[in-house]
Amino acid sequence: MQYNFDEILDRQGTNGSKWEQAEAIFGEPDLLPLWVADMDFRGPEPVLEALKQRAELGIFGYTHRPDSLYEAIAEWVERRHQWTIDKQWICWSPGVIPALAACVQTFTEPGDRIIIQPPVYPPFFHVVKDHGRELVTNPLRCTDGRYEIDFQDLEQKFKTSGAKMLILCSPHNPVGRVWSREELQRLESICSDYGALLVSDEIHADLTYPPYRHTPFASLSGRAAERTVVCLAPSKTFNLAGLQSSYIIIADKELREAFNKAMAAGHYTMSNTFAITASESAYRHGGEWLDQCLAYIRANLEYAVAFIGQHIPEIQATAPEGTYLLWLDCRGLGLETAELKAFMLKEAQVALSEGINFGPEGAGYMRLNAACRRAMLEEALLRIAAAAAARRS
Repeated sequence: MQYNFDEILDRQGTNGSKWEQAEAIFGEPDLLPLWVADMDFRGPEPVLEALKQRAELGIFGYTHRPDSLYEAIAEWVERRHQWTIDKQWICWSPGVIPALAACVQTFTEPGDRIIIQPPVYPPFFHVVKDHGRELVTNPLRCTDGRYEIDFQDLEQKFKTSGAKMLILCSPHNPVGRVWSREELQRLESICSDYGALLVSDEIHADLTYPPYRHTPFASLSGRAAERTVVCLAPSKTFNLAGLQSSYIIIADKELREAFNKAMAAGHYTMSNTFAITASESAYRHGGEWLDQCLAYIRANLEYAVAFIGQHIPEIQATAPEGTYLLWLDCRGLGLETAELKAFMLKEAQVALSEGINFGPEGAGYMRLNAACRRAMLEEALLRIAAAAAARRS
C-alpha cells in the first residue's frame, strides 16, 4: 500500500514527549519540535492492525516472548543485513541504554576505563560515569563535514589507558556516518589487540541510504562475534520507542549468560504485551512501510541540505549516510553555546538538540530531526533562515 507521510497528525494530548514537553524543557512557547529522535509519522498499517486485535481481547496479563518473535527478528536481520544469527543469541532489554548500562556493570569493574567516540549520543557519557567507570574519549575527526575514526589516537588511548571496553555508535548518532566494513575491521583489530570488549549500539541499523549499507559489527568474523555485544531495537526503525523493547545479540555463550544473569538480577526480564505484538508484526510486515519512509526522509534531508546551502550560509550541513538526524555546523553564526541556544529558541523558535550535549566536540553544532512532514521541515528552515538574515541586517 502507499503511505502518506505528509498526513497531519495531532500529537497533543497523547503524552508525546517531543511535542508536549518542548516548552517545559526549552522554556519557550510555540516551538517547532525537531529535537528528540522519534518520527511524526503514522506507523505501518499491519502493526496498527495487530495492536488493535490484541487490544480487543481486553486481557493484558503476563506475557512471554513466543518463538515466532525470535524467528521474525532472525529473518529480518538476515534479510536486511545479510547476517545469519542463531535464535539463542537473542537477549532482551527494555531499551538499548539499559542494555549498555548492564554491559558496563557486568563486563567491567568500578574504576575501569571505557572508550567512547564523541560527539556521540549523550547517554554514552552517563552509563560510564554513573557506574563509577572512568571515561576515555577518542574524538572523531571531521574533514569537510565528514567524520572519521581517529585510529591513531584510538590505539594510543588503548595503550595508555588499558581500557576494557569500547562503546561504538553504528550508525553514528549524531554525525550520521555508516561505518564502512573496512573501518569496522580496523576497529575490530585494535580492540582484539588490546583484549577489549566492544559494545555496539546499532539502533539506527535499518535507517541507511544507498549506496551506504550497515554492517553488524559481530558479523565481521568469528573473532569479532566472540568479543561483541550488539544492541538493536524496533524503536527507531518503526517509531516504537514508547513500547520500550530492545534485543541484544550476543554470540558468545559466556558473555550471553552473564548479560542475562544481570538482567534477571534487576528483574528486567518481563515482556511488554504490546511490544511483542508490534515488534513481530513490524519485522514480518513492516518492510514496505520502512522503504517508503526512508525514501521520504532522504528527500527531506536532501531538501534541508540544499536549502541551508542556498539560504543560510552561516550554517553548514552534510546529508547523513544513515539515521534521520542532520548535524548542523552553526559555528559560522559566531555565537557561544548559550547564545546559539537562545538564537534557535527565541529568534528562530525551533527546538533542536544542542550539540554541546554530545560532548565538547559538539560545541557550535545543533542536531535536527528530519523525520517529520516536509511542510513542518520547510517552516523550521524558513524560521532559522529568517533569524539568521535578521542578524545580518
